[in-house]
Amino acid sequence: MSILGNDVGRRRLPAELKKARGTLRPSRERPRRRTRRRTVKATRISEPSRDFATLNADYMAGVVSGDIITGKWARLAVERHRRDLDRAASDPAWPYVFSQKHADAVCRFIERLPHVEGAWATKTITLLPWQVFFLSALFGWRQRATGRRRFTSAYFESGRKSAKSTLSAGIALFHLLHEDEPGASVICGASTGEQARIVFGIAQRMLRRAAWLRDAGLQVWAHSITFEAAGASMRPVNAKSSTLDGLNPSLIVLDESHAQDFSLHDVLRSSQGSRLNPLILAPTTAGYDLNSVGFALRQTTEKVLQSVFEADHQLGVIFAADEGDEWRDERTWKKANPGLGTTPTLEWVRQYATDAEQTPGLQGEFRTKICSEWLQSATTWLDMAKWDKCADPTARIDAFRGARCWLGMDLAARDDLAALAFLFEKDGYLYGFTRCYLPELVVSERARAVPAYRQWADAGLLVLTSGDLIDFAVIEADLRAACKTYSVQDIAADQFGSVQLISALSESGLPARIESKNAKTFTGPATELEARIRAGRFRHDGNHLLKWCASNVVVTRRVDDSLIPKKVSGESPQKIDAIDALCLAIGGWLRQPAPKRSVYSDRGILVL
Repeated sequence: MSILGNDVGRRRLPAELKKARGTLRPSRERPRRRTRRRTVKATRISEPSRDFATLNADYMAGVVSGDIITGKWARLAVERHRRDLDRAASDPAWPYVFSQKHADAVCRFIERLPHVEGAWATKTITLLPWQVFFLSALFGWRQRATGRRRFTSAYFESGRKSAKSTLSAGIALFHLLHEDEPGASVICGASTGEQARIVFGIAQRMLRRAAWLRDAGLQVWAHSITFEAAGASMRPVNAKSSTLDGLNPSLIVLDESHAQDFSLHDVLRSSQGSRLNPLILAPTTAGYDLNSVGFALRQTTEKVLQSVFEADHQLGVIFAADEGDEWRDERTWKKANPGLGTTPTLEWVRQYATDAEQTPGLQGEFRTKICSEWLQSATTWLDMAKWDKCADPTARIDAFRGARCWLGMDLAARDDLAALAFLFEKDGYLYGFTRCYLPELVVSERARAVPAYRQWADAGLLVLTSGDLIDFAVIEADLRAACKTYSVQDIAADQFGSVQLISALSESGLPARIESKNAKTFTGPATELEARIRAGRFRHDGNHLLKWCASNVVVTRRVDDSLIPKKVSGESPQKIDAIDALCLAIGGWLRQPAPKRSVYSDRGILVL
């Protein structure tokens, strides 16, 4: 008797396969009559029971209009989807197209799956509108040329008890049966074996309760799920597993990615290279580890949603409280928990909030797990919507030949990003341009964290110097060329790594100096930049690398109103060097003597 019940007539499995699954029991191995192999085909999904296209359209309309309570990031995800729909319809050269047929297929499939946790009014799953939106985006978008799925990476974040693991299990089973991936392999990965088995365990229980899944050819075992007709399987793997080598996953589920470092992620992601239709799925609540896979993917998602850079393969939906939201407000809970009232229940969250209010030690946990706040992360300094309004795509640095110019330079480490900023004043506006540098061999090493480096290099926004260390001679040559092209008033450089270069420039008679980065020296320039962006009195040329650096900056504000721009953490790959260089240039501009005003400018000429 197998764990599915009577196994009469089932083909005997080879001992090698049982050993690989961890189910080999030598004492029970007895000769068995050979039977004819049966070919099993995945069952065709029945006709739709609900109009998922209308459900999705109504949800998106409600989010955009404000009738459905959501936070900033969820709204941006909906706006991105709608923009892409318009683009796919109007631009036949764009390589992606939306297929409602594929969106309906996954939604119908998951609504046939049984509930396996909690008490529900129906035996099978009924998708909530936000889930229909996420599934439609993930599976509806296709590559125009091949018909394969567009997105190969999907991050979604929401509060606790939002059924993320159940949804992930449904996606995994759909992938096994209906994505036509040869020899599909689903890996449920996590730091611990217990965590790795959560999504896998839900899929196991679904299979045991749904005879139609077994009739389709899926079989459930202690440590795996198999679909032998297609040579497909699903199993849990933890970071300490001794069987990571040789994996070839087509779908990776990194459940609660906020608790995972990159060791497992990198091994699994690198093993997907031969797959035609790969996917890495990273559902999570917020967490505390700013060096985790989850937080890195969240930052990438934020930048994609803000159009800091394009990543057409990356899908991201974040349900979270907005900056400044009150954690006790039920509207805040709704932003981070789109299924509030169904899962989790409003009564449960209210009780949790009461406990948190009465027990200060629980407040942080409530804000993280219910309001989806990353409590150790600082708030982004600059408003990217206002930053975009300061863009002037027609601005060209060549138009300022001979004009007064202030230079700022952040050299950083020899194997890291360096930046040179050019600042000009015109008609009451400050115009900022930047040029960044990175060693060519470092680009490949950092590609995982910042895949846009290569794009920026191809676009001329990033200068690649040969080797694995920045060639300071290239930067010095650019500086000296700038001094011949513009009327350079000041060259300010951060003290790190710049002493020798600044000395050489000073000896040539150039106005070069070293400026320490601290609250005293940076408060003035940073405050000036912040105020000008808010008032629309700053201009840049739309440089995407500069925007990326701007979006990475957080600030520490002190009681005396001083502030200093910084990265979210010392180890973060999200760089701010171009903004540091820009602040240094603005600091030089602020140092210039105030123009002397004639008394007649204020009172006019007196007539006696």
